[in-house]
Amino acid sequence: MSANRPFILTIAGLDPSGGAGILADIKTFEQHKVTGFAISTANTIQTENTFYEIQWTDLSFVIRSIETFFLNYKISVVKIGIVSSLYDLNRIVSTIKMLSPSTKIVWDPVIRSTTKFEFMSIKDYSDLHKILSIIDLITPNYNEIEILFPGFISKMLWKEIKISVNILLKGGHNETEIGTDRLFLKNEIYHLFSTEKKCSEKHGSGCVLSSAIASNLAFNQTTKEACKNAKIYVEKYLSSTSTLIGYHYV
Repeated sequence: MSANRPFILTIAGLDPSGGAGILADIKTFEQHKVTGFAISTANTIQTENTFYEIQWTDLSFVIRSIETFFLNYKISVVKIGIVSSLYDLNRIVSTIKMLSPSTKIVWDPVIRSTTKFEFMSIKDYSDLHKILSIIDLITPNYNEIEILFPGFISKMLWKEIKISVNILLKGGHNETEIGTDRLFLKNEIYHLFSTEKKCSEKHGSGCVLSSAIASNLAFNQTTKEACKNAKIYVEKYLSSTSTLIGYHYV
């Protein structure tokens, strides 16, 4: 392994189509010249068009895998994807921070698939906010942000509530400003505008974006720089083909 490549870990589901999940993350990591590791939280049966079935990995197995990696490597950033519950997310995040407090965590909160399959149910928002307070960045879309923070956009609660985590709100589901992302930092809000005109919808584009951000953070880019550069990368991915599966390149 190259000594000048930072170590980075994805903890997410296995999508056999390769468009999303840990396979998409590893493709993205390689293009960003980081050394990528992967732990599967679930095995799925799906194509780029249809989600059929999921089989969750036992949490204790996931935790032991995390411990093994952190005992053997200095992992600078972890990207987290689908998990089955807030309890699992808390165990994963807490384990990471206990083993390496300086490791940054990016969570792509995949709560429901585009086919309406529900991966995670949120019942206790006090628990959610405690978990979010030790995560460095989350990357929800406009549907997911309303689940995580009800009324965040629809009632403009982002102007009133104290946000405990940095948020990159993806603009793909924003009907009024399609493609414009909004980055909510502790005391600032940035608009990241689209640069590519010929983008096509892609299966797993959110996974690609969050893993690109994680890769950039591993090279000590600021959160704003990491998100801005990841947006450029994912727009190249979105414009690479006219199908739901894209090509990875920088």
